[in-house]
Amino acid sequence: MARRARRDAGQVLPFAAVFLALGLAIVVVLGTVGSMLVDAAEARTAADAAALAGARYGRPAAEQVARRNGAELVAFATHRDDTVVTVRIGRAEATARARRTEVTPPRAPERG
Repeated sequence: MARRARRDAGQVLPFAAVFLALGLAIVVVLGTVGSMLVDAAEARTAADAAALAGARYGRPAAEQVARRNGAELVAFATHRDDTVVTVRIGRAEATARARRTEVTPPRAPERG
């Protein structure tokens, strides 16, 4: 019995090292994927805001809004009342479209 115990001694160390390395790799992958997902969500938000600003006030406003949202304006195009912008945050790009429409303010109720 003592002989068998000596041969088995130290066998846990290689398994522990493998599991530790595997756990570290999973943490790194999850961190990278999480970062990419956050960048994609922020890029969509920045693209929406830049498209709305661009539809109303033009390219300079779209660039400013994109910058304020931490994005770079990659593309800006208008066709009639439609504005399409593409922004980049990190490795994520997002495109959004907005249409300029005239909004009639509501009339005040008449007092009688």
